[in-house]
Amino acid sequence: MLLAPPPADGQDPTGSLISTFVMFGAVILIFYFMMIRPQQKRAKEHKATLDGMKKGDKVVTSSGMHGTVADIDEATVSVTVATNTTIKFDKSAIASVNPGS
Repeated sequence: MLLAPPPADGQDPTGSLISTFVMFGAVILIFYFMMIRPQQKRAKEHKATLDGMKKGDKVVTSSGMHGTVADIDEATVSVTVATNTTIKFDKSAIASVNPGS
């Protein structure tokens, strides 16, 4: 009752099952090497950039605000955007860092 009927053309059903698993595994590997691994590499590079940030570096935030680093705390960065105008951002909000002169 619960058994599947044998294939009508006499083929071995395990052969097609194995090839299905091999193709599924290949798709997963391609997805890993094309999507996940590069994203992890970019995240690691961005974290290294943020860790290397120091006072006086020019930064651009993810919202497009340009400024100069005035102070760095554990999780926040104070950015000077104009004379006597300092804004505090999370470190994660910094999109790019250009070393100061």
